[in-house]
Amino acid sequence: MSVKKIWFAIQCMEMSTTMKMNNKFINVALRSMAQVETASQPALSGVPAVEMQAKHSVLWHLLIDLPIVLLVAAVCICLEVGALPSRRSGFTCNDPALSFPHTGDTFSISLVAAITVIVPFFVLWAVEAMLYQDDEYNMKKRKMLASAKTAGLIYRDYIYGAVVNLTILEVVKCVVGTPRPTFFDLCQPDKALTCNDSEYVSSYKCTSTQYSRYLQIDSSRSFPSAHASLSVYCGLFLAWYLQRRAFSWHNRSVLLIPLAQVLALVYAAVCSLSRLTDHRHHWWDVLVGGLMGVLSVMYTIVVLCKNFSQPAVVSTSDISSSDGNNHQAVQRLLSSAPRVVVP
Repeated sequence: MSVKKIWFAIQCMEMSTTMKMNNKFINVALRSMAQVETASQPALSGVPAVEMQAKHSVLWHLLIDLPIVLLVAAVCICLEVGALPSRRSGFTCNDPALSFPHTGDTFSISLVAAITVIVPFFVLWAVEAMLYQDDEYNMKKRKMLASAKTAGLIYRDYIYGAVVNLTILEVVKCVVGTPRPTFFDLCQPDKALTCNDSEYVSSYKCTSTQYSRYLQIDSSRSFPSAHASLSVYCGLFLAWYLQRRAFSWHNRSVLLIPLAQVLALVYAAVCSLSRLTDHRHHWWDVLVGGLMGVLSVMYTIVVLCKNFSQPAVVSTSDISSSDGNNHQAVQRLLSSAPRVVVP
């Protein structure tokens, strides 16, 4: 066999090997592109499974979650209005710490509840609307509706933490049952007029006709302060959320977000201190209530909200860019294949 024939046979073998490698690379590239396109489009075969999962989720919410929520709410309401028995601690006769007159609340419980429930949602909605990306996908959807859904997910975790905090507060209040600084004025216990100066009274009955039965029951629920706990929970949550999601030195207004954070913290401080100036709580009640608010907000932020580290707004522009990267990777893969120059 001549040298030319041997050289020609070797070239044919190399061409065959190279063509096999090219076909392999092309098959891999086409398979990758098909997987990308399949992942970017909802599979029709998976629709029944998704619908079945959604139905099961709704059933779990209706049959398990809803009864639990209603049960917890009913227990808290019954404890609050005195329908369920709760403990009442005794008092010392003529105790000056319990002899302050009742002058009302600077922040009523209804006002604190309204601020705790309503204000955070609108703050979350406003921030998420500003952070919502304007691209070719988002233009097809209503910006306010999409940002409201994103804010609603964060708000759900916030409300869950607030409910846990309030439930623990209500249980502790009814278990401890310590008298308020306005105890004598609200309750007017029957044993207060006949006991000695240093005598401790453990059993008594409220005889006040000036105040409602609810205020008489509430006169023995000083520890801990629900106002302090809820205001600290709400204020710290909003301040930290604004820090993580809205504050940046590159904003057009650098002082707007810090001003909102200061207002949230001032609300928490003023609402808590007003319980002392109104003589509605002892200082340790406010301290423990504020500490419970801090622990609750830490649980909500770190455990439930993941410290707001995950991007709350997901745009399909990221998906399209990832598709472009995949196509570019396929092109680089094909271009990196060895080329055969046929003589």
